Amino acid sequence: MQTRPAQAVKRTVFVVDDEPDIGNLLLDAMSQFEIAGKVFSTAAQLLAALDRETPDACIVDLGLPDMEGMTLINEIRRQSSVPIIVLSARGHASDRVMGLELGADDYVVKPFDPREVIARIRSILRRSSDQPQPDQRPELALFEGWTYQPASHCLTSPEGEETFLSTGEATLLEALLRAPKRVLTRDYLLEHGGRDESLDRSIDVRISRIRKKLNRKDGPAHIRTIYGSGYMLACDVKWG
Repeated sequence: MQTRPAQAVKRTVFVVDDEPDIGNLLLDAMSQFEIAGKVFSTAAQLLAALDRETPDACIVDLGLPDMEGMTLINEIRRQSSVPIIVLSARGHASDRVMGLELGADDYVVKPFDPREVIARIRSILRRSSDQPQPDQRPELALFEGWTYQPASHCLTSPEGEETFLSTGEATLLEALLRAPKRVLTRDYLLEHGGRDESLDRSIDVRISRIRKKLNRKDGPAHIRTIYGSGYMLACDVKWG
C-alpha cells in the first residue's frame, strides 16, 4: 500500500494596506507560490488579528489611515519577532533607515513588481524557518545577566523584561554570542544574515538597535566597535 508524502505546511502572510488593489495584487502573487495571504486595511484590524494568530510574516504599508506605519511596526515588534516587510511610497534612505531601526526586516518601495515582493517574502521565510537541530545548538545564551532564546528571538533583561528581535537582528546577535571576545568583521556579519542589498548601512543600523536593547544606565558596552575591523561582544557567554 502506497502512502502519500506529507504536504508542506502552507505559510501565512498578513498584509496591511488601505489600497484594496495592492492587497489583491499581493494575494494573487502569493497564491502562485502556495502562500496564504490575509489582507487588512487598518492597523487596528492587523493588531486584532495578531492577538488571535501569529503569521509567518507581515507586510506593512507606512501610509495607513488610523496609525502611522512606523508606530505600527513598533507595536508589532513589542509583542512578536514575526518578520516584517515595509511597503511604502517613501523611498528616501532616511525612511529605510528608520524602518530598520524600528525592527523591520526589509523595505520595498512603491510602485513595485509583485515578483520582487514575493522573492523578498520567500527569502525572509527561509531565514526565519531555518531552525537548527536541537543537538546542534543549545536553547539559551546567558551573558551578563541577560538571556537570549534563538528559537523565539526573545531577549530577556536581568530584570526579567522581554523584548523581541527582528530576524536580521537575531542573526547578528547570535553570531556575536557564538564568538564572544572575538572580532567579527563586517563582511563576516553581512554574510551571516545582516545583508540588505537595498541599504548598505543595514548592518550598522541593526547593531545600533541591538545595542539600544542591551543598554542599561551605567552599564558596560556589551558590543564594541573595533574601528577598521568590525564588532566584538565584550563579555563571556554560557550556552545551556
